[in-house]
Amino acid sequence: MTDGPQTIAFSGMSSLPQGYRALVIGASGGIGGALAETLRGDAGCGEVLTLSRSGDGFDITHEASIAAAAERLSADRDTFDLVLCATGGLTINGKGPEKSLKAIAPDAMAMQFAVNAIGPALVLKHFSPLMPRQRRGIFAALSARVGSIGDNKLGGWISYRSAKAALNQIIRTASIEIARTSPQSVVVGLHPGTVQTRLSAAFSGGHAAMPPAESAARLLTVLDTLTPQQSGGFFAYDGSAVEW
Repeated sequence: MTDGPQTIAFSGMSSLPQGYRALVIGASGGIGGALAETLRGDAGCGEVLTLSRSGDGFDITHEASIAAAAERLSADRDTFDLVLCATGGLTINGKGPEKSLKAIAPDAMAMQFAVNAIGPALVLKHFSPLMPRQRRGIFAALSARVGSIGDNKLGGWISYRSAKAALNQIIRTASIEIARTSPQSVVVGLHPGTVQTRLSAAFSGGHAAMPPAESAARLLTVLDTLTPQQSGGFFAYDGSAVEW
């Protein structure tokens, strides 16, 4: 069993035009790779492009790398109907989440923000202009339920929680600006659930975890149902809204 309801089958992104173009950033990770593979299996998808550090040297922590990738991918055609930012880090440079206030280290906290908040913000800066203005376009970034301030009952993990909370605010604020020129856009943060990946393996605490392919199918199914009125929201893999 997984931590959610029965396994679902992804039936395709029916809300996007036939032959839609998709971009998965962070495709070398467990969830990112599963998202790319699932989209490639969608008969309605015309093209799936990917970016990752191991695949092509894409570095979410350096704006020059992000800007160069956006320029390169826009050279022939300038529109992505679906952009998924599946980057993120829990243990960075060998430093995992803190268990107490006394464990806070400025350099480790700065890296959490660089990877989990500033990086996705820069992706929005450089890739949202490559999304459609006159039809539906979707941008989603992987957040985490532990980034919810209202849901925090356990404490700990201060840097990671704070970086994901910052990402949620970035998504919310960006959605307002993007809607002014792209009123049919959907810009959201996603909680993928507890997934069987290297990122979460050491911290699952015995909780049941779903395979990456199942999380990917669920996340894409949720995205397919969201409306522009829900843009700027934070949604879990089961479609439920997550409180801020």
